Amino acid sequence: MTTLLIDVAGWVGMALLIGAYALVTAGRILGTSLLFQLMNLVGGALLMVNSGYYGAWPSAALNLVWVVIGTTGLVRAGLRRTRTELRESP
Repeated sequence: MTTLLIDVAGWVGMALLIGAYALVTAGRILGTSLLFQLMNLVGGALLMVNSGYYGAWPSAALNLVWVVIGTTGLVRAGLRRTRTELRESP
């Protein structure tokens, strides 16, 4: 059962990363959007778990970097949103 969950996590992670890239490439979402950052963060995390479970350490390390990039994007988006709210408040 554990292997099945790890496999599903890997496939879902792959779909999220490819989906995010496809949506940006098609112009459907922006690379700075919350959706793009979340898809990258969750997709990278799921693939990192899958890769680590199977001992594919280079892939696990790559996806750790992907998670850091996604987290950085989310933090920056939050900061931008906060700055905008502060400027617009009376």
